[in-house]
Amino acid sequence: MYCPFCHNEQSRVIDSRVIDAGTSTRRRRECSSCHGRFTTIEKAVLLVVKRNGITEPFSREKLIMGVRRACQGRDVPDDALKKLAQEVEETVRGQGSSQVDANDIGLAVLEPLLELDEVAYLRFASVYKSFESAEDFESEIRLMRRRNRSQV
Repeated sequence: MYCPFCHNEQSRVIDSRVIDAGTSTRRRRECSSCHGRFTTIEKAVLLVVKRNGITEPFSREKLIMGVRRACQGRDVPDDALKKLAQEVEETVRGQGSSQVDANDIGLAVLEPLLELDEVAYLRFASVYKSFESAEDFESEIRLMRRRNRSQV
């Protein structure tokens, strides 16, 4: 890590703390040459493994766009979508791995989306659960009704 004062390459970590709910690490460093102290923040990268094997960094914006498509024509505020994306990111980061399958992200969306809007949930679930017929929709609706009855 380059010292911002003398540009020396060598520094040592004095203190290290996890911040932003575990998504970043704050490090206090000291230059081994001029003994200047400085802080660095390193963002923990979460990589998404797509079906074709390609990996890319996790993007809340991309997640919001996908859920927004499922919510098209529904009265779902943008703030609710942002909150859902944050919940999903916290869920997948909570698994403790630096890589997560794209399908696991889609499945993590289902529960909070069901609480947000049932129609959007069905649209989204039809993709991630690979619905092939109207029977798949009927089966999912029966499951939703059972959950609703058990929660009352």
